[in-house]
Amino acid sequence: MTDAAAAVRSVRVDAWLWAIRIYKTRSAATTACRAGHVRVNGERAKAAQSVKPGDEVRVRIDGFDRMLVVREPISKRVGAALVATAMEDRTPPRDPAPVIAQRDRGAGRPTKRERREIDRLRGRDDQ
Repeated sequence: MTDAAAAVRSVRVDAWLWAIRIYKTRSAATTACRAGHVRVNGERAKAAQSVKPGDEVRVRIDGFDRMLVVREPISKRVGAALVATAMEDRTPPRDPAPVIAQRDRGAGRPTKRERREIDRLRGRDDQ
């Protein structure tokens, strides 16, 4: 395999993450790599690290890991339909966020009955 053919089969991890729309800008992808939020095959990745088909890329976004598998190394931004062919998303589904009871702003002080309901919801029953 020549150097030109090898270059086509691999691409920089920051360019790939930008191309598949994980990050809005390539500089944001580069910053995430520098901060250690990107791992390729379990090891921290520098922005210039190459990815090839079959590599697993873990990206930490908003406190959650996304697990992506490279199917096709692309370096140019493409449409959403082509993104699905360039990667496989193996991210497990997130647990639903717990529902927190909130009062509307300006609703005033809760009545005794409302306070008891709030305490019951929060598990602070005296009974």
